[in-house]
Amino acid sequence: MSAPARDTAVLGLGQMGGGIARHLDAAGLLGAAWDPRAEARRPFESRNDVTVGEPARIAALCRRFVFVVPSTKEIGDCLTGAGAMLGEIAAGSVVLDLTTSDPGESGKLAALVAGRGADYIDCGMTGGAAGADAGTLTLMIGGEAAAIARCRDLLACFTGRTFHVGPQGSGHALKLIHNMVLHAMFLANCEGVRAAGRFGIDARAVIEVFNAGNARSYSSQVRFPEHILSGTWDARSRVANLEKDVRMAADMSARMGAPTPFGDLAAALLAKALALGMADTDFSRLYEAFEDLAKN
Repeated sequence: MSAPARDTAVLGLGQMGGGIARHLDAAGLLGAAWDPRAEARRPFESRNDVTVGEPARIAALCRRFVFVVPSTKEIGDCLTGAGAMLGEIAAGSVVLDLTTSDPGESGKLAALVAGRGADYIDCGMTGGAAGADAGTLTLMIGGEAAAIARCRDLLACFTGRTFHVGPQGSGHALKLIHNMVLHAMFLANCEGVRAAGRFGIDARAVIEVFNAGNARSYSSQVRFPEHILSGTWDARSRVANLEKDVRMAADMSARMGAPTPFGDLAAALLAKALALGMADTDFSRLYEAFEDLAKN
C-alpha cells in the first residue's frame, strides 16, 4: 500500500493546532505548517518532508488547509493580506476553518474561496487542548457533504466524533451556542458551590452531590475536580476567550431574534471579569472571583 500524500497544511500551531499538527504528521498527512511564532514552528523546521513557510508558499504546495487560529480575522489576513495565499489556492482544494467565529464572517471567506473553485468548511471544536493532544476532539461541521468526505482521513486523525450539522456556517453557529451553554453552566456551578459554602458545606461535597444527582455537567464532572478542587487552576483557556465566545453567541442570536437571557447574563459577568483585569487569567480562577463578579 502506498504512503498517504502529505497534502495537508496546518496554519496555527498553538495549544490546539500543535496537537492537531502532531496527529496529522504521525499519520503521514502533514505537508506544511505555519505559525508567526518561531518557537511554535521549531519542531518542524528541521524536517525534509514538512515545509515550514508563510501562507502563500504553503498554498502552492498543499490542497487541504487546516486553520487553527484565533478567529476568521487571521484567516482573512492569510487569504488576502500581505503575501496573500488566495491566488495560490488550486481548484478542488478545501479550507477547514477550526476557529470559533461568527458564521456571517466565515461566510464571507467561503465566498472568496469559492471564487477559486475551492470549498470552505467550518468546524467548531469541543474538547479543548487536552482533546487536541489526545486526538479526541468533537467537531460540529458546516459545509458541503462532498467536501467533508474529501477530508474524512485527516479528520479521523484528531477527532473522536464528527457531526455534519448543516450547510456552511452551521458549524460555527452551533459552536457559539455550545460555548454559551457550556460557560453559563460553569458560572452556575461557581454560583452554587460558593452559595453552599455560606452554609458551611465543603466544595468537594457539593460537587460530589451534583455529580450523583441531576445537576451534574461537564463542569462538575471535569472542570471542578481536575482544575479547581485540585488546586491546579489549569483549564488552559483565558477568561478573554470565554468572554469573546459568549458575547459573539449572544450577538448572533440577537440578530436572529432568539432570546438568550442566560447567555446575556454570562456575557455580562465575563465582561466584568475583563474589567477586573482577568483577561489573560486561566478561566478556572473565575471560581475564586465569582462573588466580586456578582456584585452590582
